[in-house]
Amino acid sequence: MRNLQVSKKPNQQLYLQIAEKVIGIIQSRRLQPHDPVPSEGELAKLFGVSRMTSKLALERLAEQGLVYRLPRRGTFLSAQQGEVSAKDAIEALREPAPVEEKQSKQIALVVPHLSDYTSKIIAAAEKEVRKHDCDLILKISKDKEDEDRCLQKLVDNGTDGIILFPQGRKTCSDQVLRLKLQQFPIVIIDRIFREVQIDCVYHDHFMGSYQMTKHLIEQGHREIGYTSNPIDNITSREERYQGYIQALLDHKIPVKVQYIHFRSVLCDPSRINESDPEQEQFLSENPQMTAVMGGDDYVAISTLYTALRMGISIPDKLSIVGFSDIHLSALTPIPLTTVRQDTEQLAQSAFNLLMKRVNHSNEKPITIKIQTSIVKRTSVLHREQEEIL
Repeated sequence: MRNLQVSKKPNQQLYLQIAEKVIGIIQSRRLQPHDPVPSEGELAKLFGVSRMTSKLALERLAEQGLVYRLPRRGTFLSAQQGEVSAKDAIEALREPAPVEEKQSKQIALVVPHLSDYTSKIIAAAEKEVRKHDCDLILKISKDKEDEDRCLQKLVDNGTDGIILFPQGRKTCSDQVLRLKLQQFPIVIIDRIFREVQIDCVYHDHFMGSYQMTKHLIEQGHREIGYTSNPIDNITSREERYQGYIQALLDHKIPVKVQYIHFRSVLCDPSRINESDPEQEQFLSENPQMTAVMGGDDYVAISTLYTALRMGISIPDKLSIVGFSDIHLSALTPIPLTTVRQDTEQLAQSAFNLLMKRVNHSNEKPITIKIQTSIVKRTSVLHREQEEIL
């Protein structure tokens, strides 16, 4: 092979450019038939591209008969390559790939835990990928380090794209940043990383909380408390709290610090039907509250059970609302009014955005907000004007 000229046409697909560069490596190293060709990982590091791009490049070379690939062993120069000129090899690359039976794309969903909410997301995502003849790979990360391992393994195994519900983090993980820099298709759901521009789809937590607080105000409540798990830099919790505050301010209702309670430890979902000491203290110290908003349904349900065990009548003495509309919220002794998050729309939007990236869309990072709605049940009392006065 002689006089290799690697094409640098700007509109040429990236993986074809990498394939041409591999031909250059074969020539410069004077590889002989059956000699190993650089692996996907080596090419990704060498040219600063994703492993998926490297994989596509090697697969294209294999389609043209220039190399052959052995599972778990690598890629090797084929016997015919030594008889093919560099010019002919590159021209062959630019010809349309042979038509083969279409293979389903592998779409991964990584979630931080299995709960009522994430189960809904999983079901909605599975329904969505089936509609588009794709396969869903599910990973449940144990912690931040395990999340990074899951992401890397999915990329190494040739996954076409990833939808990630991240672990609670202060900032975007280094692993996610690497995937973004490599232009690997990844969409974040239910979280925002403000320090980096990356595709994300999340519910409008701020407006959901704002509308729920407004609903309580419209029902005649003025002494409205707020109780939540610690924010811990989780944007969804932060925005729900901000929505509560903004609704009070917009309706000229004083924000009372004593009415705001952030738990010192996370609410335990397995014990929400028991009296909780933290919630009990919060309610005991603020008997003048007529309504309380929970930062999520688990905290709201825990508050409801605690109030009932304290002899506080729900909703006659205290109205309680939540956020998320988990399955249990409709099954409590007094069914819970809450904010519903549309998981089907979340999954659909995330999948459609991910497929744009899988199909090599070069648009700037996109953020999609999914609107919420209020589910009215019996845990809220409408207070008459004379009661307020």
